[in-house]
Amino acid sequence: MFPRGYVFSHKDGQSEHLFQHILPHSVSQQRRTEAHLNLTNFIGPTMNVPRLIPTYQWTPVEQPDESFSPNGVKKSNRKRRRDNQSQNDQKRQRFGSPGPHNQPARNANFTSQPATGPVSSKEVCNSYSSVPTCSSAASKTGGCVPSLREGSHQSAFHPSSANDKLTQQILDLFHACEQQNDDLEKKEHCRAALQRDIQTIFPCAQVVLAGSSLNGFGSRSSDADLCLVIEEGTVNHRTDSVYVLSLVRKLLYKLSYIERPQLIRAKVPILKFRDRVSGVEFDLNFNNTVGIRNTFLLRTYAYVEKRVRPIILVIKKWASHRRINDASRGTLSSYTLVLMVLHYLQTLPEPVIPCLQMDYPECFNPKMDIHLVPSGPSNIPAFVSKNQSSLGDLLLGFLKYYATVFKWDKHVISVREAKTLPKTNCREWRDKLICVEEPFDRTNTARAVQEKVKFEAITAEFTESYQTLQLRKDLNFILPLKNTRPKR
Repeated sequence: MFPRGYVFSHKDGQSEHLFQHILPHSVSQQRRTEAHLNLTNFIGPTMNVPRLIPTYQWTPVEQPDESFSPNGVKKSNRKRRRDNQSQNDQKRQRFGSPGPHNQPARNANFTSQPATGPVSSKEVCNSYSSVPTCSSAASKTGGCVPSLREGSHQSAFHPSSANDKLTQQILDLFHACEQQNDDLEKKEHCRAALQRDIQTIFPCAQVVLAGSSLNGFGSRSSDADLCLVIEEGTVNHRTDSVYVLSLVRKLLYKLSYIERPQLIRAKVPILKFRDRVSGVEFDLNFNNTVGIRNTFLLRTYAYVEKRVRPIILVIKKWASHRRINDASRGTLSSYTLVLMVLHYLQTLPEPVIPCLQMDYPECFNPKMDIHLVPSGPSNIPAFVSKNQSSLGDLLLGFLKYYATVFKWDKHVISVREAKTLPKTNCREWRDKLICVEEPFDRTNTARAVQEKVKFEAITAEFTESYQTLQLRKDLNFILPLKNTRPKR
C-alpha cells in the first residue's frame, strides 16, 4: 500500500522529516512543530507514516426539498467544476481551504472537504482523470435519495396503510425502531470530537461516519461505524491497521468522553469503544474505504423503493432475536443480512428493486475517488416496480427463499449482478458454508460462518420461522413485538 519510505514499522529507523511528508506546505512552521511535539510526546520518537491522498470530511448541510416524479425527471446540464475556485484562507481553515475537491453531495446531506492544504494543478488533473461521471441516464435532478436530515422521516408508508395484519405489524415496528435525527446527531457529535483529538497525533486524518447510521437501515439501538482515513488504498490489515489503531487506543484512554476502548484483531481490525455522553457504541476501522463505498450503495437501495427499509429492519430484528446476527459469534453480520434481502428482492420474477451497479455503473465505480462517493448516486431516480406484493408477503417469501429455494452449497449471492453465481473452487468460496459477495471488493461477507453447527442453526431458523409464519400470519410468533420495540 505505502511507498517503501513510508511503511509503518516498529523496527525501521525514524524519519527526520516526518511532517514534511504528511503536512501540506501551507501549514505554518508553528503548526508543524506543534504536531511534531504532540506525536513525539504521545508515542515517543516519530514513526514513518504514509503519504496522504486528498482527504475529506463530511458535515451535515441543509438541502432544499426537490420534487420527483417517478414517470420522468428533469435532466441537469451542469458540469463538475475542476478549476481552483478560491484562494486559501488560512484564518478560517485549520490546515487548508476549499479547493477543487469541495463538491457538495446533493441529497446525501454531506459536503466534501478538500485536501489538507493546496493541491497542485497536476494533482487535480490526475485525481479527476480517473473519476467517471454518471451517464446521462443517471444525471438527473430530483433523485430518490433524501438528504440526511430528511431521511428519518421520509417513509412513504402511512402508519395505518396496511391491508393485512402482518404488514401492519411490520410497519408499526419499523416506525417505532427506525433511527431518528437526534440519534444521528449524537453520533455526529462524538465523531467530530474524536476527529479533533485524533488530529493531535495524525494532523491530516479524517474520521468518517459510515455503516447503518448512514445507509438507511439503522435503528434507534444501532451501533456506529467509523472509518479513520489517512490514505486511500489497500491496507496491510495485520500490520498497518493494528499499529495505527493501537496508537489511537492509547489516545482514547486519555479522553474523558470515551470509555472501554478495545482493539479487535480481526481480518479487518476494529477499535471498539463507548461514548460516555450518549451511550452509543462505536467501531473504528483504519482506511477500510470499501465500507464508505458500500454505505452509499446501500443508502441508494434503501430509498430506491419504499418497501426496502421496513422489510430489512424487521429481518435484522428477527435475526438478532433468533441469535443468528452476530459475526463475532460465527453467525451472520448485519451487512450480510442486508445483502441477502437485497438479493431476494432483485431476483423475484418481477423484481422489487433494480441492480444499481449494472444500471448506473458510473455512479458506483469502485475506482471513483473516495471524496466523490457521497454525491455519486444522488440523482438516481426511484424504481417503479410491477411487483406490488405487501410487506407481509415479501417477508414470508424471503424466509421461504432461503429455507427451500436457495442452494447454500452451490450458489454465491451477488447483489452486484442481481443473481446467484456458481460456487467455484477459488480460494474465496472454497469450503465456505455461506457465500455472499461484497459488491465492491468481491470478498465473502459471510466468512465468519465457519462452523457447521452455526450454519445448521442459521438454516434451521429460516426453516422454522417460515413454517411458523406461513401458518400463523402473525409476526409475534417469530419475533415478540412487545420486547422488540425500544423503551421510551
